[in-house]
Amino acid sequence: MRHSAIGVPQPAVANRSRTGLLGGLGPGQKAALFVGGPVLSLLLCCGGLTAIGNVADPEGTSATNSSAAGSPPAAAAPTSSPSAPAGEVPEAAVPAPPSASPTVEKRRVTETRSIPFGERTVQDSSLAKGKRKVRTAGVEGSKTLTYEVTYVNGVPTSKKLVDEVVTKRPVTRVVAVGTKETRKCDPNYSGCVPIASDVDCAGGGGNGPAYVSGPVKVIGSDIYDLDRDGDGYGCED
Repeated sequence: MRHSAIGVPQPAVANRSRTGLLGGLGPGQKAALFVGGPVLSLLLCCGGLTAIGNVADPEGTSATNSSAAGSPPAAAAPTSSPSAPAGEVPEAAVPAPPSASPTVEKRRVTETRSIPFGERTVQDSSLAKGKRKVRTAGVEGSKTLTYEVTYVNGVPTSKKLVDEVVTKRPVTRVVAVGTKETRKCDPNYSGCVPIASDVDCAGGGGNGPAYVSGPVKVIGSDIYDLDRDGDGYGCED
């Protein structure tokens, strides 16, 4: 300790000035100072302030919190269209199903049909008048028809005839019709005695209205009284 001229002790300022800051530091603090000094100089020289802030807050929570605190809250994104009612999906969100084009197919189809036979009549003088007799039997024919059928999705929608071929010609039936005049004869006589209200012998005195030329044999009842002498024959004269 130094003494002043008036004999008052003075603090050892000179010694502390000589030793500086190192004199008041412990061994551990001196080591930290020697190591941290160059690092601090490097940080201050090359943008170290930012690095110091990152070292002090390695997670960056301070900056994040500061930005979050200073920024206005973000507006919430709309969840649905304001024009669509609640609980319904807008029409634009439902895609329309694709329209499938119809399947069109054409096929050739054949059919066999019968051809009816016709009929022709001829007159026959050997047959009694009004009598009919088949001379030629009729036979049906056949033909093949070809169609073009259009199918849409497997369903026939139109049918067009494209060809027609006769595979068997029909045979016409021929019927004969008799023209021969015939008399109706009374079954009570052999030889034709006409059937009428009354019959007399031709050339006699009877008044008819029908007449017969004899002789005629009575084989049943002599209803017209032709056998006058009763010998079984009438109109003998």
